[in-house]
Amino acid sequence: MRSARTAFLLLLPFIAFASLLISGCSTAKKTVTPPPDTSGLSQKKFRQEVVNYALQYIGSSYKSAGTNPKTGFDCSGFTSFVLKQFDVKVSPASAAQSKEGVPVSLNAVQPGDLIIFGRNSKDIQHVALVVERTRDGIICVHSTTSRGVIKENVTTSAYWKPLILGARDVVTPSGRRREN
Repeated sequence: MRSARTAFLLLLPFIAFASLLISGCSTAKKTVTPPPDTSGLSQKKFRQEVVNYALQYIGSSYKSAGTNPKTGFDCSGFTSFVLKQFDVKVSPASAAQSKEGVPVSLNAVQPGDLIIFGRNSKDIQHVALVVERTRDGIICVHSTTSRGVIKENVTTSAYWKPLILGARDVVTPSGRRREN
């Protein structure tokens, strides 16, 4: 008959594997494609590349003041991280992002624009990156405190819709006309 110690040692690999399954941990790493060379792209294609890159981070965790995919993002940390990969510099603070670029009508937002949320212009609470504008609403990718980085229609959300303050174009270089 085996000793209790030998039995435990034989079961140890199974216990470790089971604990990984129960905790939801995975040994597989998420593969993120680096941002493409966007020199020479039209404004429309450039914006789509920004969005495609941002969408790769869906499922990343939330971290207050987070600006790094390895440790997690807050909302403005996420938007500034993504845009930085394309040499679009914005502050890592949502209140500052709410004043950067140029204001855009919600009816004219394009992929890569920012949607600003809050109670008023002095109480900015959140920022999201526009994925697309459809007849059903504005689809954004953003880092939320409850679910991390997600993609959702913010204009049909009972939570987000009342908080929408406006939109900002931080992608179009100054002096250039927006493409429609």
